[in-house]
Amino acid sequence: MSAKTLQFPSTQTIVSTAASIATSAMILRSLAREYLPRDLQHYLYFKLQKLFASFSSEFVLIVDEYEGLGNNHLFQALELYLRPQIHPNTRIFRVTMPKKENKISVVMEKNQEIIEKFNGVELRWKLVFKNIRSKYIEAPGSHYHHSTEKSEIRYYELRFNMKHKNMVLSEYLPYIMEQAKDLKEERKTLKLFTMKRERVRYLGRRPEMWQSVKLDHPATFDTLAMDLEAKQGIMEDLDRFVQRKDFYRKVGKAWKRGYLLFGPPGTGKSSLIGAMANYLNFDVYDLELTSVRRNSDLRNLLISTGNRSILVVEDIDCSIDLQDRLKKANKPRVSCHPLEDQDPKVTLSAVLNFIDGLWSCCGDERIIVFTTNHRDRLDPALLRPGRMDVHIHMSYCSPSGFRILASNYLGITEHPLFIEVERLMKITNVTPAEVGEELLKNEDSELALKSLMYFLSHKSAQTHEPESVTHM
Repeated sequence: MSAKTLQFPSTQTIVSTAASIATSAMILRSLAREYLPRDLQHYLYFKLQKLFASFSSEFVLIVDEYEGLGNNHLFQALELYLRPQIHPNTRIFRVTMPKKENKISVVMEKNQEIIEKFNGVELRWKLVFKNIRSKYIEAPGSHYHHSTEKSEIRYYELRFNMKHKNMVLSEYLPYIMEQAKDLKEERKTLKLFTMKRERVRYLGRRPEMWQSVKLDHPATFDTLAMDLEAKQGIMEDLDRFVQRKDFYRKVGKAWKRGYLLFGPPGTGKSSLIGAMANYLNFDVYDLELTSVRRNSDLRNLLISTGNRSILVVEDIDCSIDLQDRLKKANKPRVSCHPLEDQDPKVTLSAVLNFIDGLWSCCGDERIIVFTTNHRDRLDPALLRPGRMDVHIHMSYCSPSGFRILASNYLGITEHPLFIEVERLMKITNVTPAEVGEELLKNEDSELALKSLMYFLSHKSAQTHEPESVTHM
């Protein structure tokens, strides 16, 4: 028997064959693009991709930008989570600074790849863009679901070894959601929302109710001219509230809390709201009841506010006819706004339902703050726990409040004139706003304090001056 010699093809033959296959593939691809419908192209591509995947150990997860007509929360979480993951292999990133914000955002560019490791497993993310036929999709971040036209879709593609599938689904993706939640809070720019005067409709849908501006209120609990005990009590109450989500659900209550701030004008009610927003990192919604036309509008405004927010109704006693129903027949009504002389727009029943009725449950982690200069004018139904849970008296400036203002405005914590200023303050009703205005008049500490002493003495003399008697 003679042995047969195996003959391998030459390198030239292999290269020539590979080139012929590649050329044929390019011709077939061009013919497919030219003559096959787009839907059929996608179908064939999907089938080929599935065929090749059957021979591979690689697993692919697709995270679409939208789920039906709504946003995909996992996609939004990935937008936050993948921003800081700048891998050396990624060459292109997009840098932006959104309008009305002061933070630079670094985001992935289309079709770029990010590689990271989790529990020792290599995971490769890619942001894919694909052109589609135009269709209308709900606009991201819209409270009232107006639609925008889309001719391009985005999705994230995650590739990893198939044997790690359970770990990715049960550990990695939940980890991303938690990390994104923390990142969102860190990067959050506080906003102040006000009612839109003209509400534009989109494609027959309900109108947008709010418009926003950046909230950059300087007040903090450290700068508030309040007694230390009172400030500490408010902060502890706020901390307890945000930490008790499960407790509220267990006892069957909506996760919300109501505050009533009452006291003379100039005592720092608005500053306290700003300090609360900064402390909790909550947006603020300013609800002007005199501009609400009917009860249904009030309901729509409520359900369109976001979670983790503070809803503010200032001067509730002047907004609409909310005085005590038992007394208003015998007590003349005080008009605070020109619009108040018109027919009532919102009923007390609607306001009560908005505070703690069924519609108050449409959202989580919300704080409602009412302010008034005259608590006695409010209907008792508004004042009970469950509606206004915490009543905070914003009083005239106290000696401890004065010391905080002196530290804020003059940068001093002690001065020989403090004793006389505090003595005068105990016998004179003066607001923190008035004290602050006097301290602003002079940068020299001693001159500013002497000016304040003169102001307090003059005001005290006016207060205790006997009334003149008119003889008939």
